[in-house]
Amino acid sequence: MRFLSIYMCPERNTPPTPEEMGTMGKLVEDWMKSGKLLATEGCMPTSRGARVRVDSGKFNVSDGPFTESKEVVGGFAILDAPSKEVAVEYVKEFLKVVGTGLCEVRQLYDANAVPDGVPEPCVVRAAS
Repeated sequence: MRFLSIYMCPERNTPPTPEEMGTMGKLVEDWMKSGKLLATEGCMPTSRGARVRVDSGKFNVSDGPFTESKEVVGGFAILDAPSKEVAVEYVKEFLKVVGTGLCEVRQLYDANAVPDGVPEPCVVRAAS
């Protein structure tokens, strides 16, 4: 099963130290080799981003930084785990490395294995 881990943390406006990069790099390399980690990326500061909302067909775009947020998305990982419980254990290992923040863990839809009682995902199609 695939799980999305969304890492939330206080805004950080400085790059990681070489030591932090080395520690995280080792974890990512080990997880990629073992097959636990399918993809991962960190996010730039919110000052380089935007929020786009739509309500009744009207769009509102707000450029960062998002100072009203206590925590922002710091990055994501797509994990391959046999269960939610195992994915949570992977995330605990990640959080030990980063030291602060929280992760939301969500199982991703698999077209061949939608659990009973779970609605089909919302499908977004490009306008033609």
